Amino acid sequence: MDCTFCLIVAGRLPSHRIHEDEVAVAFLDRRPLFPGHVLVVPRRHAGTLTDLTAEETGPFFLRVRRITGAVERGTAAAGSFVAANNRISQSVPHLHVHVVPRNPKDGLRGFFWPRHRYADEEEPARIAARLRAELDGA
Repeated sequence: MDCTFCLIVAGRLPSHRIHEDEVAVAFLDRRPLFPGHVLVVPRRHAGTLTDLTAEETGPFFLRVRRITGAVERGTAAAGSFVAANNRISQSVPHLHVHVVPRNPKDGLRGFFWPRHRYADEEEPARIAARLRAELDGA
C-alpha cells in the first residue's frame, strides 16, 4: 500500500481526523491554505471522482456537505471553497475534496495560493476538536 491517504484511512499514518465512518474519512490538511482546511477522502481507494461508483458518489458527497458546514461553523468562516482535482494537480492519487474556510479579503486570488504549516502540534489538535464538535452537533 503506497497511497498516503489509504495509509491515513488505515490508521498507519498520523492525522488530525475530524470524521470517519464506513464511507469517508476527513482530516486536516498538513499544509492548509487556512487553519481548518480539511481533506475528505473515500474510505475505499478511488483515484479520481470518476473512479467512485454511482452508489458511492451520493453518500460520499453527503459527507462532504456535512463537513463543509462544520468547517464554516467551527472556524467562524463567512463561507468556504470546496474543490477536487482530478489527476492534474492531484498531489496524492486518491480522490480528495478540499474544504477550505473562506472570509472576505482573506488573500486568496485565483489559483495561486500560499500554503502554510500549523504553528505547532497543538493548533491542529484544537481545530480538529472544534470541527469534530460541530459534526457531533449537526
